Amino acid sequence: MTDTEAPQIPTRLLVQALVRTDGSVPAEELYEVAGTLGMTDQQVRLCIKRLVAEGAFTHEGRGRKAVLRAVADTSGALAPDAAFVRLAYRQDAGAEPWDGRWHLFAFAVPEQSRAARDALREELLRLGAAPVQGGLYVSPHPIGGYVEQAAERLGIRTALTRATSTDLRIGSTSEPAALAAALWPLPEIAARYETLAALAHDRLTRIGAAGAADGPAPGPTPVERLRYAVELAAEFTRAMEPDPLLPPELLPADWAGTRARALAAEAWERLRRLPGGPGEPRLFALYEDVPGRATNR
Repeated sequence: MTDTEAPQIPTRLLVQALVRTDGSVPAEELYEVAGTLGMTDQQVRLCIKRLVAEGAFTHEGRGRKAVLRAVADTSGALAPDAAFVRLAYRQDAGAEPWDGRWHLFAFAVPEQSRAARDALREELLRLGAAPVQGGLYVSPHPIGGYVEQAAERLGIRTALTRATSTDLRIGSTSEPAALAAALWPLPEIAARYETLAALAHDRLTRIGAAGAADGPAPGPTPVERLRYAVELAAEFTRAMEPDPLLPPELLPADWAGTRARALAAEAWERLRRLPGGPGEPRLFALYEDVPGRATNR
């Protein structure tokens, strides 16, 4: 993967990604990393103005000597839900076998409560459920508690029906993996993971990971290290957010997500070991040793 194939990073996301543990973002560091990503100084200045105007950051000083300070924690924009990440790595390690149960959710909400109906539908999709037909959704995961909480919050709890079954048939299809292939867009999800895998492999090569088991290998500069971290975080999130995290029993053999997450974890570990600047972004804490924590629980 060449620089021209690197993921496109929104300037706003870059600022959020460089927030240090004390909430600060040195402008000089921001401009340097932005430059390696092909962003102009003007883009960065305009983004800073917008973020300050929105009240998301405060601004002290001028030019590259300035310091931004986050008003609130921006971590939510940088990584998928930690519980979902832990589940993904536990499934990859074979620590979360599927129990063979399908969890079904149905609802019939009148038109006057359309906003609540749409919000419940969005929550089901966010949790990885798939639509079977109008008002009926299915998931291989026990997400009923989350769905009920959402329905209660939206004021449509009485419109929600739940069921669990080990016998699901759609038309003439009943084999679990075939059902999963029909219900979820697995090729599109796999393509996102292939992109993540290519990026992680490329960055591993650049930091000298290949064949560098004995002693330290030549690595990137501190600015390049930050750039690689931001790129990996952005691509990891793009791949994970639309992934329903189906159990391995429902996925094709040699699933792209498993390979990509393994490469991403290795790349993060290599980046973490490299020398950095005087302050570390929160980004490293968000991704640090997630696979280890997930598989050793």
